Amino acid sequence: MVEPSGDQGAPAIQAVQRAAIIMSAFTPARPRLSLNEITVALGTSKATAHRYTKALRAANLLRYDPSETVYSLGPQVLTLAAAARAGLPVIKLAEPFMEQLLREVQETVVLSVWDGESPIVVASNDNTNHVARVAVRIGARLSPTASAQGRVFCTYLPEEEVPMLRREIQSDPEFAEELDRIRECGVSLKSPVVNGLRTLAAPVFQADRVVAALAIVATSNATEEQVEVHIDALRRVAERLSATLGNG
Repeated sequence: MVEPSGDQGAPAIQAVQRAAIIMSAFTPARPRLSLNEITVALGTSKATAHRYTKALRAANLLRYDPSETVYSLGPQVLTLAAAARAGLPVIKLAEPFMEQLLREVQETVVLSVWDGESPIVVASNDNTNHVARVAVRIGARLSPTASAQGRVFCTYLPEEEVPMLRREIQSDPEFAEELDRIRECGVSLKSPVVNGLRTLAAPVFQADRVVAALAIVATSNATEEQVEVHIDALRRVAERLSATLGNG
């Protein structure tokens, strides 16, 4: 058998890269894109972009709405997302710990993992007992620096795995101080209050490497005493989950 040369394999690699660029252009904020928008994201001619969208539609990775002439992610993406989640052992192992934390604090509990650029929500247990229900969507991408979960990853991941970390520290000395506080107490305490919500997050380790952030998302009207109770419960449950994953 004759192995393909590097030059022969280059077109195939380029095709995969371009398909990935198209798929990545869709976000929760922009779930529907026109061909012009896809062309801009791809940086090619419209004819080339159309050829790729046609191939992705054939694979059920994209769908097309002819009435509005826009594209959206196709049903096969849901299958891939389910497979991706199943491939993360921490999600399955975290389930009973998230349920325990939910029972203790009676607030929404969220698990996030780092995707190379920012935290992604991979599991969420909503508290249904409150009149005002806090729901966090699975698949939501969080800020790597403004969210409590993002700050946990900024604290414990190697610097080379957090592209924006050095720039953020250089531009905001207080951010570096915040990471030191998180490292000292084990919980992201200075979570920003956004839309009336407060988020507390703690790291989950496997073999001394942070693999997830466990968080409590609640309304910002909690008393200081309630926040302290949440912090203690969050830290304790995150440590138990880490022990189950083999940390230490």
